[in-house]
Amino acid sequence: MIHIPKSEYGRRRKALMAQMEPNSIAILPAAAVAIRNRDVEHVYRQDSDFQYLSGFPEPQAVLVLMPGRVHGEYILFCRERNAERELWDGLRAGQEGAIRDFGADDAFPITDIDDILPGLIEGRDRVYSAMGSNPEFDRHLMEWINVIRSKANLGAQPPNEFVALDHLLHDMRLYKSAAEVKVMREAARISAQAHVRAMQACRAGLHEFSLEAELDYEFRKGGAKMPAYGSIVAAGRNSCILHYQQNDAVLKDGDLVLIDAGCEIDCYASDITRTFPVSGKYSAEQKAIYELVLAAQEAAFAEIAPNKHWNQAHEATVRVITAGLVKLGLLQGDIDELIAGEAYKAFYMHRAGHWLGMDVHDVGEYKVGGEWRVLEVGMALTVEPGIYIAPDNQNVAKKWRGIGVRIEDDVVVTKTGCEVLTGGVPKTVAEIEALMAAARTRAA
Repeated sequence: MIHIPKSEYGRRRKALMAQMEPNSIAILPAAAVAIRNRDVEHVYRQDSDFQYLSGFPEPQAVLVLMPGRVHGEYILFCRERNAERELWDGLRAGQEGAIRDFGADDAFPITDIDDILPGLIEGRDRVYSAMGSNPEFDRHLMEWINVIRSKANLGAQPPNEFVALDHLLHDMRLYKSAAEVKVMREAARISAQAHVRAMQACRAGLHEFSLEAELDYEFRKGGAKMPAYGSIVAAGRNSCILHYQQNDAVLKDGDLVLIDAGCEIDCYASDITRTFPVSGKYSAEQKAIYELVLAAQEAAFAEIAPNKHWNQAHEATVRVITAGLVKLGLLQGDIDELIAGEAYKAFYMHRAGHWLGMDVHDVGEYKVGGEWRVLEVGMALTVEPGIYIAPDNQNVAKKWRGIGVRIEDDVVVTKTGCEVLTGGVPKTVAEIEALMAAARTRAA
């Protein structure tokens, strides 16, 4: 299984500390365990920022970075080894494992944090933390600060500045290293196989969840612990609901199925959408809309390269889709005027993509100084134009109603343009129809 190497976590911590002000401290908590119901927990998933800096997979942990600290700059508070708890819940790294396996310079029991952390903060001028994202931890942090303040008359020096860590950390996360791209390629490869499997399994009379089960099987078989987000399997009119997640309708001949699904490897997401016919053959109207969306996506790819700005890809999809809708008679008027008036938003109401990484809608600013961000090598994003013709849209002929198509791939900006990570899923009408026909022949 492909993972981020441990040496990379060390490089990330050093890169962050190099950006921190002298005599400062950064403090970041692990994700809390989420309760599913009563005493049953959701499958644990580490906080992305914490994971990015540590690779440490356990809850009840706090990461501390102290540039220039003589006794070691990276301190990890985590759970102690406990034979009884490990019998029930699995092995823990403990303090020895935190140092040996996860690169900490120093490690302390999480139960001792109230006694130790105020002493580490004391005398530091500035505290970096993820303020606002974890209110309970913010409260603990202020309690530790107040412990220091209460001793100010004895010479204790509380910090005088608090800074959100997000700005520094999220800008770092925007640029993917070679190791990160390698992991994302693997997530994309497994997700592509899952989409192919769903296309091959598709038959009228099955339910949307039948295809979701095929996706989940391929994700787990490939080594993914979980989907990167709730899978969307939307048949017929459901394909016009952007974040549909019921996944329980029956698949019917004549309908399209829109699947938006991807798995996560080592906390890195993939995000793929394909739209295909239940019957294995697109109708004339479905094919026309599908090929228009595909042309829009191809136009977007051409606008993703260093020195092009973030919005150019979206603008390309808007132009292609608006012109195509006019040609099909779904919009009337001058193309430039329709774009200026955002007439296309009745059919294409979302943007052409988003940053992709440890979060499926990844961190990073889209604008810098009020201007669209310029793309640079290593940035990863999705490209996902779509057209959705509402089932009750009275402004179009009945034959178009209820058709929803989205095509989504993941790309990384390269020196010469972009690399499509998710090319392992058929995408043209001919390729999809051939794949589905072959699967039915084998099954017959």
